[in-house]
Amino acid sequence: MSGLLVIPSIDIQNGKIVRVVQGIPELGSYSYGDDPVEMAMIWRAENAKCIHVVDFNASADNSKTNYDIIEKICNSVIIPVEYGGGIRTFQDAKDAFDMGVFRIVVGTMAFENPDDFRKIIETFGALRVSAAIDVVFNKVVVKGRSQLTGITVENYALKLKELGAERFIVTDVGRNGMLTGPNVELSKKVAEATGGKVTLSGGVGGYSDLMKVYNAVKFGIDSVIIGRALYENRFPCQKIWRKAEFGIFN
Repeated sequence: MSGLLVIPSIDIQNGKIVRVVQGIPELGSYSYGDDPVEMAMIWRAENAKCIHVVDFNASADNSKTNYDIIEKICNSVIIPVEYGGGIRTFQDAKDAFDMGVFRIVVGTMAFENPDDFRKIIETFGALRVSAAIDVVFNKVVVKGRSQLTGITVENYALKLKELGAERFIVTDVGRNGMLTGPNVELSKKVAEATGGKVTLSGGVGGYSDLMKVYNAVKFGIDSVIIGRALYENRFPCQKIWRKAEFGIFN
C-alpha cells in the first residue's frame, strides 16, 4: 500500500493565521498567530513534505494583500506550497506560479469558466493544478461555499476530469474545521469515479481519524489536509509524519 501524505494547512486572513469555521468567514474564525511565514517554517521543521495555504482575502474579493506573505512562504521553505483562494482567471494562476507556488487549487472558476480551467492545465500541466470539490449534502457548492449547484459529487468530478483534472481536493463543508471526523466515503466516491488522485480535507480531529484516512489509501485517497487539529495539538506532530506519511508530493 502506498503512503498517505499529511499536509498542514495555513489559512490566512488580513495577514494572520486563522481557522475559519467550515471555510465560511461569516461563520466565524479562530486566530492561531500573526506570522504565517514562521508557521510554514515550523511545519517544515516538523518534517512536513508540503504545505496547503488558503488566502481568504483573495477568495473574498480577489485582493492581493497577502501576496507578499505567500511569496515569503514559498521562499522560506524548500517544500512545495499548494495555494488556493481567488484563482478566478488564467492570469491569477500565472501570478500564483510567479510567486513560487508549486500547485494551485481551483474551485469556482472551473465551474464558471471551464475554458480557462482547461487552458491552465494545458499550459502548466495537470500536476500543478488541484480541482476543489466542496460538498454539502452530496451536492457541490461554489462561490465561497455559498451557492448550491445541485450537481452530484460524482457528476462534477467527471466533468472536471474531462477538462483535464487529475487531482481533486474533496471537502465535506459541514465537517471542515469542526473536528468531527473525516468523510472518507465522500472522497472515495471521487477517487472511484475518476480514477484520479484525491486529497481529503475536513474533519480530522486526531490520530484515530487520521488512521481512517490512511486505511482508505487503497481506494485512491493519497493525502489529507489537516488544520485545526494540528494547531490545537490533538496529536504529536512527529508521530504523524513517521507513521502516516511515506509518500511524495505528486
